[in-house]
This record gives sequence, structure tokens and C-alpha cells, in this order.
Amino acid sequence: MFNFFKKEEFKIVSPTDGTLIPLGEVPDQMFSQKMMGDGFAVIPAANTIVAPLSGTAESVFPTGHAVGIKTKDGIECIVHIGLDTVELNGDGFRPLVHQGDKVKAGQPIVEIERQKIEDKGYQTVTMVVFPAGYDHAFNLGKKATNAGEVLVK
Repeated sequence: MFNFFKKEEFKIVSPTDGTLIPLGEVPDQMFSQKMMGDGFAVIPAANTIVAPLSGTAESVFPTGHAVGIKTKDGIECIVHIGLDTVELNGDGFRPLVHQGDKVKAGQPIVEIERQKIEDKGYQTVTMVVFPAGYDHAFNLGKKATNAGEVLVK
């Protein structure tokens, strides 16, 4: 009758609209060789990046290019927007959450100026990697996806 204490079902959703690709296709060895953990990537077609899972924003980089999220079950996830985009010092990124904020899967966490970033010569491919707590393989293939679309249950 009342679902006050109903546990939210675990899910991983797409961080943005675009093309889902295997992590191995990201043109950066740190990600493609899974040095930071397994995961997946999306080549964005939009400017909004959403939380791929529910948890707490454990780290929100001042530059806005990356957000670390940890679930209450200890699963750690890093959303990394673009390649070498830390060099932009936040230009083209607007974080929508702060360290310590609770986030829900599908909730906007960063707004980007995709065209501006790309015009400066940076790729905006967005990686979602799991450095700890989640040891399942990601065999999601290559396909169109939408922000908040459930990829893993």
C-alpha cells in the first residue's frame, strides 16, 4: 500500500543523447584499456549530461568535466566528459550538482557547450566507468541512445 521504504531498483542509464559505443573504441588508452575500470561511452548529440545511476556525488571536479558518484551499496562510477577537457579549465562546462548532493539516475548533473568544446579541438565523447563495486562486463554494443534510457538493470 505505502511505498515509503521501497528500495529503488538498481539501474544504469545513458548519460546523454547520442551514440553508445564500447569503451574499447574510445581514442584514449586510459579508457579504452579500462585502466580506470570497465564501462561504456556515448558520443553526445546533446548538451545535457545526466547521472547514470542513483547515489551521492562524491566528487564534482571544479572544471565540470567529471563527476564521481557512489551508490549506498558502494558502487563507484565516474562520468568523464570529453578527452583532455580538463585543459579547458571549466570553459564550456556548468556543473549542476555539488559534492555531497544526492542524485537520481537520469537527473541532469552537467550542462556542456558541446559545439564550443568541439570548436576548440576537443572530443566530447563521454565515458562512464566503474572503478569499484561493480564487476559486470558491459556488452552494450553500438547504437543510438537517449539520456536516461536504461542500459543495465
